[in-house]
Amino acid sequence: MHEPEIILIRVSGEDKPGLTAAVAAELARHGADVLDIGQSVIHDTLSLGILVKSPAGGESTPFLKDLLFCGHKLGVNLTFNPVDAPSYESWVDAQGKERRIVTLLSRHLTAAHIAAVTGVIAQNGLNIDVITRLSGRASLDPANSPRTACVEFSVRGTPADLTALKSEFLGIAAEMGVDIAIQEDNAFRRNRRLVAFDMDSTLIAAEVIDELAKAAGVGQQVAAITESAMRGEIDFKESLRRRLRLLRGLSANTLETVAARIPLNDGAERLIANLKRFGYKIAIISGGFTYFGQRLQEKLGIDYVFANELEIEDGVLTGEVVGDIVDATKKAEVLRMIAEREGLSLQQVIAVGDGANDLPMLGMAGLGIAYHAKPVVKKGAGQAISTLGLDSILYLVGVRDRDTLS
Repeated sequence: MHEPEIILIRVSGEDKPGLTAAVAAELARHGADVLDIGQSVIHDTLSLGILVKSPAGGESTPFLKDLLFCGHKLGVNLTFNPVDAPSYESWVDAQGKERRIVTLLSRHLTAAHIAAVTGVIAQNGLNIDVITRLSGRASLDPANSPRTACVEFSVRGTPADLTALKSEFLGIAAEMGVDIAIQEDNAFRRNRRLVAFDMDSTLIAAEVIDELAKAAGVGQQVAAITESAMRGEIDFKESLRRRLRLLRGLSANTLETVAARIPLNDGAERLIANLKRFGYKIAIISGGFTYFGQRLQEKLGIDYVFANELEIEDGVLTGEVVGDIVDATKKAEVLRMIAEREGLSLQQVIAVGDGANDLPMLGMAGLGIAYHAKPVVKKGAGQAISTLGLDSILYLVGVRDRDTLS
């Protein structure tokens, strides 16, 4: 009696309905056990791999001949590779190794982008198991093509230096004008439930206090303080107090005027509409002002708004805020509080921001994203998006274009 053999069957050829079913039926007729199976189709060309344990008690030759005849009738090519027991057990043991998802995003993808990213993956001792395109199919007509391109690589192994790996990806991203993210592939990555946004220069395309300052005729003075704070050179509380004092006496009616002219950042509405559709809770946690956060809450259906409340007396700004200032520490505290209120682990939280005062919040979240941020923030955050709009965050949680509202 012959011992069962382990055989890797590769099927390739033109894809057609029922092909996998026909091969599986032939395997079933011989009583084979399927140990692993994987299939991909690119431009109607099938690549199917099936790892099987051949039937016990008989020779594998008739079994393989019948499979070859089945492939001939289907018009596809079949090849067979025997796998010895030690190799198979080594493969089984590898399932316990660390896994990560590397996501490559760009306006369009080139071979140079793929070569650069996969080269770094290989140099760091990681093996690519699966490559998946998340963006839509690209038409030859630019008018019909997706405005973004994204592929994700499922990789296995433990890099010798994860920080150095991320630094290499940041270098490629800056040089080639792409975005690259690397995340641990675990149950939390597939189960995020809360997204917290900074507001100014993250959800909206302006720093509100700078816009108010322009209206008050002190734009240059306030902008200089804002830039210094964003670079982490001035304590946020002190910088806010300095800037607000320059706004003392500004009419409260100016808030409405400024709010009406500040646009949302690219992709914000699409991102939030889809996140809400998928059941996410959305929060704004901002060192900006509640007046503007509440306007966004009404427009976008945001669940939580935490920001600074401007003090207004006799219809003008006093140059002070009501209550405590929402600074970097407070942002992190609020994020933790919302997660606890929603019954979530912080690993299920995404935080998005652009400034130095966002770093504690970004570091606390399971997925922290620096959005079009200063270099110090990019370096300190887990991930960075610098070339695409906010809706590209959907790719980082594994959402395909075909699953989204346009």
